[in-house]
Amino acid sequence: MMSTDRTAVHVTHETVHKVGGIGAVLQGFFTSQRYLDAVERSILVGPLFTTEGTVSERLGEDGEVLYSSIDGFINTGYASAFRKIENHYNASIVYGRRTFVDGRTGITSSPEVILVDVRHSDKGPINEFKRRLFEEFGIRSNLYENLWEYEQYIRLAPVAIDVLKAIGAANDSTMIISHEFMGMPTALAAILEQECRFRTIFYAHEVATMRYIVEGHPGHDTLFYNVIRQAHLDGLHVNDVFGDQSSYFKHSLVEASKYCDRIAAVGDYVVDELRFLAPEFETAAIDIVYNGIPAYQVTIAEKLAAKEKLKKYCENLLGYRPDFIFTHVTRLVRSKGMWRDLRVLEHVDKEFRTQGKTGVLLVLSTEVAQRRSEDIYRIESDYHWPVAHREGWPDLSGGEAAYYTAVQEFNTRSRNIKILFINQFGFEPRRCGHRMPHDMEFMDIRKGSDVEFGQSIYEPFGIAQLEPLTFGGICVFSSVCGCLGFLRDVTGGQDVKNVIVADYTNLENHDYADIEDLLQIDRSVRDEIEAIQSEKVAMQICSRLPKNELDVESMTQSGYELAKNMSWDTVVNHYLLNSLQAIPAANISLS
Repeated sequence: MMSTDRTAVHVTHETVHKVGGIGAVLQGFFTSQRYLDAVERSILVGPLFTTEGTVSERLGEDGEVLYSSIDGFINTGYASAFRKIENHYNASIVYGRRTFVDGRTGITSSPEVILVDVRHSDKGPINEFKRRLFEEFGIRSNLYENLWEYEQYIRLAPVAIDVLKAIGAANDSTMIISHEFMGMPTALAAILEQECRFRTIFYAHEVATMRYIVEGHPGHDTLFYNVIRQAHLDGLHVNDVFGDQSSYFKHSLVEASKYCDRIAAVGDYVVDELRFLAPEFETAAIDIVYNGIPAYQVTIAEKLAAKEKLKKYCENLLGYRPDFIFTHVTRLVRSKGMWRDLRVLEHVDKEFRTQGKTGVLLVLSTEVAQRRSEDIYRIESDYHWPVAHREGWPDLSGGEAAYYTAVQEFNTRSRNIKILFINQFGFEPRRCGHRMPHDMEFMDIRKGSDVEFGQSIYEPFGIAQLEPLTFGGICVFSSVCGCLGFLRDVTGGQDVKNVIVADYTNLENHDYADIEDLLQIDRSVRDEIEAIQSEKVAMQICSRLPKNELDVESMTQSGYELAKNMSWDTVVNHYLLNSLQAIPAANISLS
């Protein structure tokens, strides 16, 4: 077997800043010793989103710029080759490295980073690329080129391939990994490449078409996952059931993943959703590559100290120290199903009244950028933020105001549980105000949580839902969350006391004869199902909440045992490398 360097090129929008799940995956890979042992060279590729700022800011706080034509900065021997590429495409290149560190293990790596400013690209070479995309893959760019979210990744693709050639990263041991639709144009450009045989992988962190359908239909997951199960039995696909999806640009790019050598899906439902895309996916090579979750072992004293800080924070804000801390750390988007938390807590509140117990739900979520510390201090002083909120900057955005209305209604009716809506990135005094304990840090909301909610209507995996697991928290998530498959792999399908699964796809006593009947599921049906399931979840929570320090110790130990078997090293070793090894390449060995 020929020995070659192994190069992984990750094409994504999260090259510099961690925005969501893809950033978490990259952090996990680049600080996994198993990944670093198997992949000798890693490269991040993406668009340059802004030319504002200085050269030192181009690759973020942990980045080192080696070349930037925007800033006239050169510290690499690739400069001459880069200039030729820039002149050909009328694009600007930023090249350097970004450092990833695992603070717990000390593992560090510095993958290369390629950013391209494509705003002023010449139309000639880009239009030629679009022509080939249509002739070879049927992608009709003329339908979408008015959408910058599509256009920028099309323009990026041919430049990225030429830059990879320039830095010696274009050979048949180079794997182009398209993280979601953003990387698909580059993967397709790699397939079209004549000079070398790249390997291509579509990394499905979701299926954009299905997210769009689930979020848009009032029946949400209650309808969709029952429909998709019946569609598989009937041999139907998404266009047959929900109509032609070709007008949605993400659909066209994701559907083109059938041309890749391999597809990696982050969860079991993502595999089902991909099979539902088109007939060609029924036989496509799709592997499950779950996300990893953090595994930190803490003492009971550390956990109780974190919970004590959370209780003190609640007392400072609400005037009482709750017995239990509920949390939900998430993005404020429809897919997170945040109204379901309130439905569950309505039942918990009733049970707490009989038990004489109290609780607080800390919701850490926002849909806008981080507020300035001085603004937080001002609104804290003016009207008791985050207990009270007002519409408009620097407080509530439109979506936040809508959620806060539901919080106000809940708090008015409840007696033993209250909700604190903290619409701010970060969880520390300089971000959240003077009434937060001075030594509070973000990990305290993970360590000190008794229950973490994550009852999403669409959740390909769900790392956040499981982050408190290692600290003994009870993790409550819906049955459509991809992390459930990983958990079942680890536990052999056995129920565990640290996890409660809410099945909002369970139609209970409803009887639907065929797919047309299932398509009639609307909000009223979903509301009925949610009412039944939320009460079941609430009763499970109340029965599992720790009653004493021995229970806390038991939950913490069992949670850590689960988490350490769901680490990034486990993901890389048992899932990712198996998938990469299956790529048909005679001279690639990842063993």
